Amino acid sequence: MRLWLFLRLWSLLWHIGLPVVLIYLWRRGRKDPLYAQHLSERFGRYSQRLPGAVWVHAVSLGEMRSAVPLVRALLDRGDRVVTTHFTPAGRREAERAFAAEIAAGQLAAVWVPFETSWAYRGFFRAFRPRAGLVMEIEIWPRMIFAARKAGVPLFMCNAQYPTKSMDRDAKLSLRHKLMQGYAGAFVKSDLQAQRFASVGVRNISVTGELRFDQPIPPHLAAAAEALRPGLAGGRPVITFASAVEGEDDLYLDAITTALKDPSHPFFVYVPRKPERFDEVAAMIARRGLKVIRRSDALDATLAPKSVPTPSWGGDGGHRHEASPDILLGDSLGEMYFYLALSDRTVTGGGFTPHGAHNIIEPLALKRPVIVGPEIHTIEYPAVEAIAAGVCLRVESPVALTKALTDWSGPGPEVIEAFFAAHSGATQKTLAALDSMVKPT
Repeated sequence: MRLWLFLRLWSLLWHIGLPVVLIYLWRRGRKDPLYAQHLSERFGRYSQRLPGAVWVHAVSLGEMRSAVPLVRALLDRGDRVVTTHFTPAGRREAERAFAAEIAAGQLAAVWVPFETSWAYRGFFRAFRPRAGLVMEIEIWPRMIFAARKAGVPLFMCNAQYPTKSMDRDAKLSLRHKLMQGYAGAFVKSDLQAQRFASVGVRNISVTGELRFDQPIPPHLAAAAEALRPGLAGGRPVITFASAVEGEDDLYLDAITTALKDPSHPFFVYVPRKPERFDEVAAMIARRGLKVIRRSDALDATLAPKSVPTPSWGGDGGHRHEASPDILLGDSLGEMYFYLALSDRTVTGGGFTPHGAHNIIEPLALKRPVIVGPEIHTIEYPAVEAIAAGVCLRVESPVALTKALTDWSGPGPEVIEAFFAAHSGATQKTLAALDSMVKPT
């Protein structure tokens, strides 16, 4: 009864709030036009038809990137796929990664419907998916129960249940009831399986972390290898990846101190959101640090537009007065380039309550990782990576500053062994899906 009342209230709030949501999309569309395009899809009206497709819901960029190896495997074995997204970043990633399949009619990348029963009815009429996979732990109440009503088995995929989320949900069991509406869960580790089972989720399979199976774009790694000597000379390179708002002062303080060290590292700094690029550039400049922006220095192919004299990084590792201290990564879709430039990486988010971001991409390139104290968002694989010595957790800004010059991490063979031990989630997920939903 309580769940029924919540769903009624949830639907009412969405119907009342639709004008607000549309205004939000219109305002976001002024910065990114894609927000305001294909609006009919959000109301459950789709021009495409892919009956029997596997449905993959990847709300934004991070979720879609983790889904790429799984979607590729589904397509390679003959499945058709529909991906749904809420943000342009997620949709663009699907369109970029699967452009050929979209053109061939094997895949459709569309907006997820608004959280109303009638919008989801339109979605299910258009695609009639045989199963749905919701990446990570996304709780969309109407999606869960609309799928159930339509007879579409919906699974949490690549799922984890962070400690902070469990503590919060323990105070209100309604979220547990919503998770019990899923047909099952494909989870990252044995610990996660225990957590989901403890709140009543059924049909749980331990499938691992899909990000371990992500392909590395070879052109980005090759571009980094070619550019690094001219960019950094003989200096060690440290990349700050996905730095979030609220961390910049802390990180830039640590960088400023590290630049006084005789080893004078070169830094790559990549803010999490593109709207922060100019703001962060100004923050760096105010500190008197010399910054060169990727958008100014490199063309669309990552070739230098011009090379400062005597060189970007100095001669033999000795820093010239004209050499930059920091490359600002003000571009999208090139994270592997920025990571491949580095000897080690600091992953952002760990010094905020929101928690650290993905550490798997740098580990895939055999780069050791430094994270802040807040790792609840990446408990798996952060706990295992810290135990293996391939990730260093620093508890304070002082410890971070020290680590920038004093911690080089293990050799690539140690990271290779760790990575090999945690790969294979794609095939495990396919096997789990097939055991619960027979292939067509």
